[in-house]
Formats: sequence, C-alpha cells, structure tokens
Amino acid sequence: MGFFDFMTEDIAIDLGTANTLIIHNDKVVIDSPSIVARDRISGKIIAVGKEANMMQGKTHENIKTIRPLKDGVIADFDASEKMISMFIKSIPALKKRMFTPALRMVVCIPSGITEVEMRAVKESCERVNGKEVYLIHEPMAAAIGIGIDIMQPKGNMIVDIGGGTTEIAVIALGGIVCDKSVKIAGDVFTNDIVYYMRTQHNLFVGESTAEKIKIQIGAAIEDLETPPEDMSVQGRDLLTGKPKQVEVSYREIAKALDKSIQRIEDAVMETLSQTPPELAADIYNTGIYLAGGGSMLRGLDKRISQKTDLPVYIAEDPLRAVVRGTGMALKNISKFKNILIK
Repeated sequence: MGFFDFMTEDIAIDLGTANTLIIHNDKVVIDSPSIVARDRISGKIIAVGKEANMMQGKTHENIKTIRPLKDGVIADFDASEKMISMFIKSIPALKKRMFTPALRMVVCIPSGITEVEMRAVKESCERVNGKEVYLIHEPMAAAIGIGIDIMQPKGNMIVDIGGGTTEIAVIALGGIVCDKSVKIAGDVFTNDIVYYMRTQHNLFVGESTAEKIKIQIGAAIEDLETPPEDMSVQGRDLLTGKPKQVEVSYREIAKALDKSIQRIEDAVMETLSQTPPELAADIYNTGIYLAGGGSMLRGLDKRISQKTDLPVYIAEDPLRAVVRGTGMALKNISKFKNILIK
C-alpha cells in the first residue's frame, strides 16, 4: 500500500450548479464558475471556469457556453466530465506530476438526488482517474464546514442556498433526520431579476448582468439598515431596440425576488413541521444555520428569522462552507464513514 499511497492524491470537490470548488492539501485550489465553452465545429472545449464565464451571452454561432449542471445534478455528462478533468489538471500541485495520479475523492451531492443522478456523478469522477470516490450529502457537508459537531445527539438545522437547489435539513447523530430539497436558489433569483427588468423597465438584460445586480444590490427585505447604493444597469431597450441604462434600487430587487424567497421560507417551515419534537426543542435553542451563496442575499437572515421566530446565523465564508466540510470529511474518512456514500 505504501507505494500506492505515494501515488494517490486526495481531493474534495463541491460540484455546484453555479460554482465548482476543489480542496487539495487543505487549501481551496479551484474556485470557478461551473461553465465550459465548446467549439461547435471541432467539438473541443476551448475554455472552462472564469474564462468561459466571461464569454457567456457574448458568443457567436461557433462557440457554445454550457453549464453542465442543472438543479444540482449533471445535465450534460460529457461536458461535466471534461470540466472536472480540466479543473483537476489545473491544480498547481498536480501540474508538476508527470502523469495524472490516482485520486481519492469526496464529492458532495444534493440530498434530493436520485440513484441514477448519483451514479452520473460517480462515473464522471471515476473517468478522471478517481480510484476511490465517496459521496456526501450537501447539508451534511455544510454542517461539518460550519463547525457543528454533527455526531452529537443534538438537532441542528441547515439551510444551504446554492445555485440550483436549496437544501434544508435537520441533522442529528451524524444523519439527516428530515430534509427538503427545492429547486429554487441562486439561478432562479437571477431569472427573477431578468424578468423584473423586462416587465418593469422594458430593459432586456443578460444573465451575467442580472447576476451582477443580484450580488451588488440584491436584497430579501425592503427596509435594510445599511442599504446598498442604487446601481446603473445597462441593457437593450425593448421598445426602441437601442442600448439604454436605468437606475435600479435594492427595494426593486427585493420585490422581484419576493415570490421565490417565499417558496424557500415555506420549505423551511415545512421541514420544521416535520421535525420530531425533541429535535425541535434543540433547534429552538440552536437556531438555523445558513450556508451557500444565496445566504449572502442582504436581509435574508432577518426575513427567515421573522418567519420562523428563530435565531438565524450565516456561516462565515458561506460560499465555501460546503467544500470545507467535504474537505474535513476527506481528512477523517474513518470518522465519517457512516455519512459517506461509497
């Protein structure tokens, strides 16, 4: 085994709908958008990650940008495999190696995933030289990443708002007691903003612009204590066809996102209503933990707190909570072996 150990590298992957993160040697070495650009004629992948992201919405007919994951699961098998492979090859420490080392990987998956979708993730990883592939449920990884001791007989509630799905889970004794996975998350927020700009301002904006709006002035409530400044948004005027610019305030974005956030609130309420009473008592004391990029939406913590009458905490560096937890699971595979899916 000794020689094989030397040949094996450990990596933890958070394969997200919007962003893919990879940890190697306890460091986040890859943090890139999950997107690839393919040349239509040769079929070759010409760019991946940040580079491909800049091309999004600006391509001509010979280049196609693909997001291989949809709603947290692999939608385009070939593109996802190439994407993972290119990310792994671009890890600085592995670049020095003469040949691709065998990999031991832990990859996280949404909790509402089917057997087939699970196998797609596994096979993608095995094809990029993953010799031992373990899977871990996202809310579990998020809980470990936040720093909760999940093995305790104590209930904790995690709400992980990613790009494709929102994962809500109550965790105790190293397992998920009740969970709900809804397909309303960052991507839906972005589309809500596109729709709002279109209907309210007659302004046609692309996905990348809507994403920028969401990050810069996105909000979940209409009265923030420290409101962000209004933002100038450029796009195409639907009436005249000319490029034009409008000023947008965070209040408008809060209106645009209201319906979707309500659906997330409902899912949280439903999960709470299915929680066994002993764990509900624990959650009354521990509150709700938010992770994932969606948790950074201004005022979302306050809004969920008002709805549930519970304290709501945002994980530090919420975008990386899941991959951090996945990395910790990778380090102690023996400790977490009951959680990991082989």
